[in-house]
Amino acid sequence: MKKILVIFLGICSFSVLGQDKLPIIDMQLHAHPVDGQGPPPVAICTPIYPMPVWDPALEYSEVFMKMLKEPPCKNPVWSPRTDDELMNETFDVLEKNNIYGVLSGTVDRVAKWRSHKPERLYPAIEMTIGARTPSVDSLRALHKNGELMVLGELTTQYAGIYPNDERLTPYFELAEELDIPVGIHVGPGPPGVIYLGASNYRAKMHSPLTLENVLVKHPKLRLYIMHGGYPMLDDLLTVLYAHPQVYIDVGVIVFTQPREAFYRWLKAIVDAGFGNRVMFGSDQMVWPGVIERSIAVIQEAPFLTESQKRDIFYNNAVRFLRLSDEEIARHHSN
Repeated sequence: MKKILVIFLGICSFSVLGQDKLPIIDMQLHAHPVDGQGPPPVAICTPIYPMPVWDPALEYSEVFMKMLKEPPCKNPVWSPRTDDELMNETFDVLEKNNIYGVLSGTVDRVAKWRSHKPERLYPAIEMTIGARTPSVDSLRALHKNGELMVLGELTTQYAGIYPNDERLTPYFELAEELDIPVGIHVGPGPPGVIYLGASNYRAKMHSPLTLENVLVKHPKLRLYIMHGGYPMLDDLLTVLYAHPQVYIDVGVIVFTQPREAFYRWLKAIVDAGFGNRVMFGSDQMVWPGVIERSIAVIQEAPFLTESQKRDIFYNNAVRFLRLSDEEIARHHSN
């Protein structure tokens, strides 16, 4: 009994005194090229407020790029100028905040990042359906070699491809077979993305209801909805209620949406009893600074208890990813 009490007090004191070092799992990190959002440096406001307004007499790409080059806010986050700076600045944020990330991108770029920080990065792959779609066999080989832990981000929404498209079936079957979690983009992209080249993207595809046939057809699938189907709250609550295996992350919306709007959405999910299936995600692309700002949004949510914050930051992802006791202990030892 005395030994148990000592351990308990140790955990309590660690939680109070070292709270800023409690581990966080970021379910949506990206290994992207630094020019992935335009010629660097580019800036983003957190939140984006007001949202862009467009007079079609101009090209929307000009309006959007002006927002990134001349951000209409006092304290934007600027991107680095080189690929190495982007990688190293991201690593600095991960180390400072004891963050472990699910990292997606191309196979080669993810491998490069992981060669520097294998202990902090879980390998994923970003893919859609097209000429460069990896084969099922290539993904199987990556998994066998320990180079694929999560299948995602699946960015098929940008191509106008619904989740129940038959071309995705072999990948969902592989995920079931190998017990690989799947993260799929269902929700917002950049404001006005249809006019930035994603001409097949549709707003109605934000609905998590588009996933229902997939979930029924693949009952062993461990799936999380990246961006949570924002802002289609009723559709999301319906899916979470009907399919208890589904999780969500808060990537991108946590820092791009005005806090009042994001908090209203998140509170409704928690109030409905689904706080145990919400996972933290930053959707860091070329702005490492958004990670800490995203953490602050969750940390400062007035309606969340400390226990609920820990669930969102860490515990829910541990359960979803099925991390071992040894892995959890390692996270807490840093």
